[in-house]
Amino acid sequence: MLGDDKKVLFIDLSTEKLKIEKRVDLNASIGGVGIAIRLFEESFHPDLPPLDDSQPIVFAVGALTSVFPVMTKTVAVFYSPHTGELGESYAGGRLAFAMMQAGYDAIVITGKAKRPMYISVRSDNVSFRDARALWGLPSTVIGRVIREREPGPGKRSIIRIGPAGENGVTYASVCVDTYRHFGRLGLGASMGAKNLKAMQVYGTTPIAIKDFPTYWKAYREVYKKCTETELMQKYHDLGTSINIEPLNSLGVLPTKNLKQAVFEHGDKISGEAFAEGNLIRKMACVGCPVGCIHIGQFRREFDKEGHEYESISVGYDYELIFALGSFLGIKSTDEILALIDEVEELGMDAMSAGVALGWATEALQKGIVTEKETLVSLKFGDKDAYIKALDYIACRENKFYEALGKGVAHASSIYGGADFAMHIAGNEMAGYHTGYGALIGMSVGARHSHLCNGGYSIDQGLKTVDLDVIANKLFQEEIDRCMLNSLIMCLFARKVYDRATILMALQSLGYPYTDEDLTRVAEETYAAKIRVKRAMGFDQEAVRFPKRFFETPSMHGLLDEESAYETQRKFNALTNALLKRYTPEAVKPEAAPAK
Repeated sequence: MLGDDKKVLFIDLSTEKLKIEKRVDLNASIGGVGIAIRLFEESFHPDLPPLDDSQPIVFAVGALTSVFPVMTKTVAVFYSPHTGELGESYAGGRLAFAMMQAGYDAIVITGKAKRPMYISVRSDNVSFRDARALWGLPSTVIGRVIREREPGPGKRSIIRIGPAGENGVTYASVCVDTYRHFGRLGLGASMGAKNLKAMQVYGTTPIAIKDFPTYWKAYREVYKKCTETELMQKYHDLGTSINIEPLNSLGVLPTKNLKQAVFEHGDKISGEAFAEGNLIRKMACVGCPVGCIHIGQFRREFDKEGHEYESISVGYDYELIFALGSFLGIKSTDEILALIDEVEELGMDAMSAGVALGWATEALQKGIVTEKETLVSLKFGDKDAYIKALDYIACRENKFYEALGKGVAHASSIYGGADFAMHIAGNEMAGYHTGYGALIGMSVGARHSHLCNGGYSIDQGLKTVDLDVIANKLFQEEIDRCMLNSLIMCLFARKVYDRATILMALQSLGYPYTDEDLTRVAEETYAAKIRVKRAMGFDQEAVRFPKRFFETPSMHGLLDEESAYETQRKFNALTNALLKRYTPEAVKPEAAPAK
């Protein structure tokens, strides 16, 4: 960190052996996803299943991690058991800061433990702990047990999985320090397949800044942009839940499995409704002055005869409100928080879980499946039925829920209903039905996420639909975010960190990067992602969209199916042109020797 090489910790769970390498060859990649994708590319096995013991999980932090405001994220790169291709997920909390102070730019985990375990990572040691007594417990309990069991100095982060990850739900998530997550694409299942219940990282080593006056001047400038302008004000105020009302008024809020894009009870689950009825606290990741984590509270009765209640605190944001609210027809903030809490306890990605339940509800309505399969009468708006169904998914109660635990693409391939199975390339849709930008953006994104390129924002900025403009804007955002995710920032701050600000921050720490260097890193990182995806068998032009996307009006009216595929082809042509500028062969360099 801030040195002449990247320090990488390799952990083999099968042998419980360690290796530390100082990699000068990774310097040109800045950090974050730039080094994570290269470490992954040189060690993954495209010819083996995603959950094979030998497949690596790579965690990495970036060049500006915790040294500058809102540089709070850690990236995880893995072979997704959910889509069968590139897995890439980001989490805030304390993990990035703890890794930095432990002295590691990246941690690579391979193998499978002989028994359930958790690992404890420090700058001078890694301990392997028996976790058999913890297997089956929810993530909230695991964090408390490990904190009590292993107190220690410095900044500590604990990441852990719940029952869903242990049982192979392919969209199982990883809880990071209670309120943050590695969501989407199934990192929890990858850890579960390795018998890895949790990992804690201790950081105790301070980072020395060589030229403190220059650094401090740059830091204060960025800090003021974060706290004294409107650039990040909405994230602290109502948070992303502020999007519910505007998107609903535009007619682009996915509702009841996207049978409609306007929720008649949208005002009851708006950001304002949560703030007025449930908000109790705002929190921030380490190194962030903004405080965008919104914690809501609801009451849960645990003894009907004695009128006994407990207060439950849970984090919420727009994507969770969409997936477990409007998409399921849930019309109260308390009920949404109850569903979020259940998802948290079980350890599942909330967006995939909500979209999976939306498909299951409509499949039952249409008679494609019966209550013999669902075991409960699923109805839009029925919170109690959905809570039971979530439990059934996590424990694989029967063949139907085992299939549903592999996503709507898989479940619909068995039972039918593919036309209304709302996924893009195997990953469940995000909460935006704005137009071609959102749809194609999730298709061409390296991890099929609305966070790959922000296509929903492109849609909102267009007065008329132009497929070439959409394709080019999506492509440029995909490239730019590879650079931002190498630094590695919270994307809420992408307007704070323009190119000039990024270069100022890097140069204040002694990194001699130029604007051309940033572009090179972004393009090389994107090219590496595409090489990995194609090695896994991904074909962009083979992606097909469920019919429902073209049956429910967007903010630009009904989308045309052929226009969607044409935009996808235009984007793929841009990708192929970029790849020609970089080596097409698999990159498996010799590792630099450990020092």
